[in-house]
Amino acid sequence: MRVPGLLSLCRLPLAVAFPFVREHPAAAMSLMVAAAATDVLDGWYARRFDQQTATGAVLDGAMDKLFAFTVLATLVVGGSLSVVQALLLTAREVVELPLLLRALVLRRPPVLEKRSASALGKVATLLQFVTVMVVISGRRSPPGLVLATGACGVLAATLYWRREVSAPR
Repeated sequence: MRVPGLLSLCRLPLAVAFPFVREHPAAAMSLMVAAAATDVLDGWYARRFDQQTATGAVLDGAMDKLFAFTVLATLVVGGSLSVVQALLLTAREVVELPLLLRALVLRRPPVLEKRSASALGKVATLLQFVTVMVVISGRRSPPGLVLATGACGVLAATLYWRREVSAPR
C-alpha cells in the first residue's frame, strides 16, 4: 500500500463518522473538509512522486463515491435533502456507473494518462461540495445550485465516457 492509497482510505473512517456528527454542523463540515483534503492530497502525491496506479485510481474513485453516498444518504434520511435533490447532486456518479461496470466486464483498468479529472469534473465536484456545505449549515439548498450541479455532473460524466471509450488500449 502506497501513500496515495492510504490517503484515499482515510475517507472510509470519515464516512463512517459522518452520520454521527450530522447534527453538529461544525463537526460535519470539518469531516467534509478533511475528506476533500485527502482527495486533493492523494492525487497530488501520486502525480508528484510518480505513484499513479490503476488500483490507486479505482481506490480513489471508490472512496470518493462511498464518502459521497454516505453524506447524501445521511442528509436524505435526516430530511435535509430530498431523494430527487440527492440524485441531481450525484448525476455525474450515476452516469459514470455504467462506465465502471463496463471496465469490470471488459476487465480493463482505466487508462491512467486519460483518467485525470477534467476542468468540468472539478467544477462539478466543487458545486457538489458547496451545495452539501450549504445544506449542512442548516440552510435550504437553492434549487438553481442543485440543478447547476446536476447539469455540470452530467456533462463531466459525458466527457469521461468519451475519453474512456475512445482511448487506445
